[in-house]
Amino acid sequence: MTSPTDQYDLATRAVRGGTERSHFGEHSEALFLTSSFVFETAEQAAARFSGEQDGFVYSRFSNPTVRMFEQRLAALEGAEDCLATASGMAAILAVCLATLRAGDHVLCGANVFGATVQLFSSLLSRFGVETSFVDGADPAAWRAAAMPRTRLLFCETPSNPLMELTDLRAFVALGRELGATTVVDNCFCTPALQRPLDFGVDVVIHSATKYLDGQGRVLGGAVLGRRAFIRDELLPVLRTAGPSLSPFNAWVLLKGLETLPLRMRAQSQAATELAAWLAEQPAVKRVYFPGLPSHPQFELAQRQQFGPGAVVSFELKGASPEDLRRRAWRLIDGVRLMSITANLGDTRTTITHPATTTHGRLSAQARERAGITEGLVRISVGLESVADLKRDLAQAFER
Repeated sequence: MTSPTDQYDLATRAVRGGTERSHFGEHSEALFLTSSFVFETAEQAAARFSGEQDGFVYSRFSNPTVRMFEQRLAALEGAEDCLATASGMAAILAVCLATLRAGDHVLCGANVFGATVQLFSSLLSRFGVETSFVDGADPAAWRAAAMPRTRLLFCETPSNPLMELTDLRAFVALGRELGATTVVDNCFCTPALQRPLDFGVDVVIHSATKYLDGQGRVLGGAVLGRRAFIRDELLPVLRTAGPSLSPFNAWVLLKGLETLPLRMRAQSQAATELAAWLAEQPAVKRVYFPGLPSHPQFELAQRQQFGPGAVVSFELKGASPEDLRRRAWRLIDGVRLMSITANLGDTRTTITHPATTTHGRLSAQARERAGITEGLVRISVGLESVADLKRDLAQAFER
């Protein structure tokens, strides 16, 4: 259920949403580290297990701390309900298990996270599910690839790492026309900057590992949408297969949500300044950031996002793929302040080479289709001084 704090502004919901106190009256959310729960009678146990009586049963699919995280995130996204998972990829897999069967067809944006591509192209294909990858930024491409047996439409917007946007209104319209479930990975924006459900999207996915935590501490994921789907379709998958979020991780994520609106606003502002600076550097061929007017979908970003986000990707100039990789690696190796890691959404700025990290498992042909070149570098802007980040990159460019 969504929190009673839905009536309040986003900042208030981020701090107060979903909180439920035990009989001790604790002010901070309690951490319930327990695998199971004790029942007063055998009859009560039977009623809880059958679902006839509300209450917690087993932490694989019901835990008070996890439930508080689910309720708070649902309040932020404007969702009827939410289920948390062990990771963002576990969330995507759970949705696929709940909605797809052998013979079904999936439409997926081509420019998505590498593990997402692997899930659809390599794992689900073993079970008779076919996936077509399309240009996520082109509504006509989605429509052209649709089939009568298309059952799921999946996109990241903005996408990882080229920051391409999917027009959510066109995306939803096609899904309704096909009778397919529309799923949006809202990892890069979070509900602080974008609420896909407001556009009619059926399901929102999160890798809570990223901005929802915000400090790179724990793994987590979440699925949000209509209560009927979450409870009747998704919960049986979570209860049976067990890709569950641990109570401790849920408690950490609750703390992360408290500062989410503040962090996203500050990091977006810093990323906008850094992106504009990068666009002026002689060694940079192109910057990918929806907050710049030069972005081909700048107007769309203004319509469906509250801010541009904090991930900036840029392509270096070079003579050949080998030269581009050498230049990218030397730049990354030259930073002194930024962290060389593939994670993002941290308060600490991170930098990575997508072609050999986040998208390294893809074939060269798949990377080419997705636009992941050897000269592409991705930065997730944190909360450090922007002036210091510029100085760090400037000395790395010089070297």
